[in-house]
Amino acid sequence: MSRQRAIATEQIHHAYRAPEGWEAVPVGVYKASTVLFKNTADLHKPRPRDGLSYRYGLHGTPTSYTLATRIASLEGGTHCLLTPSGLSAVTLVSMALLRPGDEVLVPDNVYGQNRYLTESWLPQFGITHRVYDPLDLAGFKTLLSEKTRLVWLEAAGSITLEFPDLVALVQACRERGIVCALDNTWGAGVAFKPFELAPGLGVDISMQALTKYPSGGADVLMGSVVTRDAALHERLNHAHEHLGYGLGQNDVELVLRGLPSLELRYRAQDACTRALAAWMAQRPEVARVLHPALPGSPGHEHWQALSAEGAACLFSVVFQPEYGSAEVDAFVDALQLFGIGYSWAGPMSLAVPYDMRRSRNLGLPYPAERIVRFAIGLEAEADLRADLALALSVLRPR
Repeated sequence: MSRQRAIATEQIHHAYRAPEGWEAVPVGVYKASTVLFKNTADLHKPRPRDGLSYRYGLHGTPTSYTLATRIASLEGGTHCLLTPSGLSAVTLVSMALLRPGDEVLVPDNVYGQNRYLTESWLPQFGITHRVYDPLDLAGFKTLLSEKTRLVWLEAAGSITLEFPDLVALVQACRERGIVCALDNTWGAGVAFKPFELAPGLGVDISMQALTKYPSGGADVLMGSVVTRDAALHERLNHAHEHLGYGLGQNDVELVLRGLPSLELRYRAQDACTRALAAWMAQRPEVARVLHPALPGSPGHEHWQALSAEGAACLFSVVFQPEYGSAEVDAFVDALQLFGIGYSWAGPMSLAVPYDMRRSRNLGLPYPAERIVRFAIGLEAEADLRADLALALSVLRPR
């Protein structure tokens, strides 16, 4: 008579395996730290650190590899690494490609945390940086040097939404053999394809905060780094492993669930945003509306040439001089349907006041202390417009 195993042992070493042949729309969620091998020979078999093999849960599961493949397709790339946040994706690129003595260029409208990383963290490794005006192509070219190893691009720029001549900037980097990395969170793989900006011309790396559009639920933090270059991917993957980036598979599941509706949400939020931005531009309280699709917005012609079918869910408003920071804050507080908080592309609309004097090296051609960035969610346009009108009605000159 065989010995009866204890309940815990029986449950851990249960012999049942689900039958083959299961197929469904959702991707299966595989959670594991330990990955089991068939035998010791399988354990000892060399496995390339290619971001494809199963060795340990930290490095990837069928669930995370599926998401990586789909994000690569969305961006038009061939290799993708997933990270725990958009900021960690930025950090991965800079840490993988920069060494002591190297220089990185960032646009003056770069994502704030990338600016902080570049100015406050990288210098301790002997990495220098310079800031460029994304709309000054000639000035940009003069900054490229023998030390420049990486150029960060944004289209559209953070908060103030300038749209650069992306094709010309990438071409300038290509001519000097400098790697260019695009923060493509705004474009999301929908507005334009970063690896196909012009015939035979594209960025080297495209990163996204999957926290935004791919998730769409305002409930996940995640990032991605996509390339078409196998050697460049290998360098990124090497750093990825040493940095120990890992993902919770339930978070991966949520982003996978958001991808099928990404384009529908992008288009809907885009249309609502354009309508509200145009309406705000007619208000007497407003000095200027910053939105790439509006004529007169910085870089509008570059947006129109590259990305006229996509403009995301963001616009910013510069208020008239008679309204100070306190009055602008009061306007934001009076909004009922706009949450006050960072991030965007979720279901709820958001509004955040900014004083851009703290985060621009090169200045701005308009008052920088009275800017409000709006992120338009999935509410009805008429309701959002009524809410904006009500908040504007309580706005009083200082």
